[in-house]
Amino acid sequence: MFCVASCLYPGKWIFADQTFPGENRMQLKTILNRVARNKGFVFGAIRFVERAGRPTLEVEIRAHAKSWAICSRCERKCPGYDTLDERRFEFIPFWGIVVFFVYAMRRVECPMCGIKVERVPWAVGKHRLTTAYAWFLARWAKRMSWSEVAEAFRTTWHHVFCSVEMAVNWGREHMSLEGITAIGVDEMHWSHQLFITVVYQINEGRKRLLWVEAHRTAKSLLSFFHWLGPERSQCLEFVCSDMWQPYIKVIAKKASKAVHILDRFHIVSHLSKAIDKVRAEEARKMKANGFEPVLTNSRWCLLKRVENLTERQMDKLQDLLRFNLATVRAYLLKEQLQQFWEYDSPHWAGRFLDRWCDQAMRSRIDPMKRVARMLRKHRPLILNWFRARKQFSCGVVEGLNNKAKVISRKAYGFGTFYALRIALYHGLGNLPTPRFAHEFF
Repeated sequence: MFCVASCLYPGKWIFADQTFPGENRMQLKTILNRVARNKGFVFGAIRFVERAGRPTLEVEIRAHAKSWAICSRCERKCPGYDTLDERRFEFIPFWGIVVFFVYAMRRVECPMCGIKVERVPWAVGKHRLTTAYAWFLARWAKRMSWSEVAEAFRTTWHHVFCSVEMAVNWGREHMSLEGITAIGVDEMHWSHQLFITVVYQINEGRKRLLWVEAHRTAKSLLSFFHWLGPERSQCLEFVCSDMWQPYIKVIAKKASKAVHILDRFHIVSHLSKAIDKVRAEEARKMKANGFEPVLTNSRWCLLKRVENLTERQMDKLQDLLRFNLATVRAYLLKEQLQQFWEYDSPHWAGRFLDRWCDQAMRSRIDPMKRVARMLRKHRPLILNWFRARKQFSCGVVEGLNNKAKVISRKAYGFGTFYALRIALYHGLGNLPTPRFAHEFF
């Protein structure tokens, strides 16, 4: 028989495969009744054993003599039918010691459902993890990667995943959808050139993930509005999105009363891509014709805001501005458009935008002309940013997208979209959790 010194009770020895002395057992029962009391059941013998080289506490649970078993399907109290073999349910570790609840499940003879296994309050269905332990793992999974949680608490990745899945399903069922008046819609790159559609609530003081769906099609966004419901969809006041045409069509149909905003983040992004394309093409032509490579190492000088340039980049930019290059003219057009965002009136902002688009169309720079056509096409939605008084921006959505990418990288990628969706809801959904008699940290 293997002998170990007790870290719980100094000066005493506890032997493997041996029950605790009466005084020590009562102290453990007091703790368990404080943190995991189950109505209709009592704690029995507590054994300290060694299993696979791991110290383990086995806590026996017995049904109260006067309690009836509850049918697991209809939840009615029913007479017992027979008793199955003992099952072990893993509980939250005590002082690094694995804890199992040991209980022989009863079968009941339900007049409505027939012969069924009883429902027990500390676990759900056939899960071998107690509900308290599952919530414990789910909370730690917000702080660390799932693999790190499994390693820290000596459990499996699958157990951590099932715990997070349970927390997400419970939270999604009990989440409140009241007060959603502003949402942001965007796509996020996942893997293998696949995209996912994400919808966030971006109300002041409450920013959270509402919906995740595979692909970036009209059907992907329609699934969100079906989940939200027609009444709540018509209560939306502001919707932020990029210029992806399937999103624009769905929003116009399902949230017709909302102010649809195409804000500066995506417009500046298109401008930056256009300037970068002009620079790359002109640099290749200059190199082929044997001209001095003045555009070398100038990318970030042209794309960054002037106030964010380093001293070296500022010197490089001043040298470039001496040349009459298409890249320089495109850069000046981009800087000129910055004045557009300083307007407060949609009318005057619209007049400035029209003049800028006319100037861009006369520049004979094809990438900038494409941007001008795009801005003309979406002119009303762009001006909605001013009608919303600059209160809402897709910059918030992009910030949440960055957090979503961190969640994905933290687990080194997810093999399935379902696992990714569970992780995103868990990390960004701000989901509610049930109240317990005792909070485990």
